[in-house]
Amino acid sequence: MLGRLIFLCGLLAATGPAAAVTIYKYTDANGVVTYTDKAVSGASVFVFRDRMVEHLEEQVKLQTLKGEGFDTLQVRNDLYAPVEIELSVNAAQNTVGVPEQPIHWVLAPRTSMRLATLSPRDPGRPMQYKPKLRYALGDPRLQPVPFRYPLPWRGGPFRLSQGANGKYSHFTPKSRYALDIAMPEGTPIVAARGGMVVKVENGQSGRGNNPSGNFVRILHDDGTMGVYLHLMRGSVLVSEGQRVGEGTPLGRSGNTGNSSGPHLHFVVQRNVGLALESIPYDFAQPVGTLPNFAVVKE
Repeated sequence: MLGRLIFLCGLLAATGPAAAVTIYKYTDANGVVTYTDKAVSGASVFVFRDRMVEHLEEQVKLQTLKGEGFDTLQVRNDLYAPVEIELSVNAAQNTVGVPEQPIHWVLAPRTSMRLATLSPRDPGRPMQYKPKLRYALGDPRLQPVPFRYPLPWRGGPFRLSQGANGKYSHFTPKSRYALDIAMPEGTPIVAARGGMVVKVENGQSGRGNNPSGNFVRILHDDGTMGVYLHLMRGSVLVSEGQRVGEGTPLGRSGNTGNSSGPHLHFVVQRNVGLALESIPYDFAQPVGTLPNFAVVKE
């Protein structure tokens, strides 16, 4: 018989070493959706999308300010968090002032900064160049301070449905040390650590267009960030730029985004150098785990 991966509440608890697994999805004659690691007839590949997708292009912008005979390249950071940036200028022709190496900087919250001023070598001909901006939330120079996180919910007890290095989805750098806690929709979610709310989404229903669903991102004083994903639509109680303390109500758990069942996805991240990566953390009290739902039928 085929070996099936049956997900209780649509979730997989993985206990083996970190490795991506090809998951297939099919619906049987009774309308039951089944996930399996075998390419059975009629099954399609279940495409996992990274849960940590945040669109910052409207809040971190490269601006070209035109002057009389010169262009000024300026970066603007509208976020309530520092942003590490890297600006490079490529394919330059008839252009003076092009930096020989990419410009690196950490831009403070809610500020802008001039990075380069370019002018034509021959004023009678137009300049040509291609600027490229890379950026990541947070200041990579800060080092995490040891901290044991109180449980970020009220009620329960609830249990882990997928732990760190889970095969189903916790194998990317952004989510390697994330924890999924199975809980009913509407469970109160609270801040496990104080800090500045730097990013929220509150209007997504169902799968929507963002794998994270509705979420809250909080920047801690040591540069780490706690992120609470898949919240219920319209339940988020905090706003960007708000300072919150430990235990502050954030919203309610849900089943939005790339979520295969009602749960809270909680992860702690830091900027490791133009990239956000999850880091290990511990809860202040033990949290039980659900059984391994990979059931093999003979």
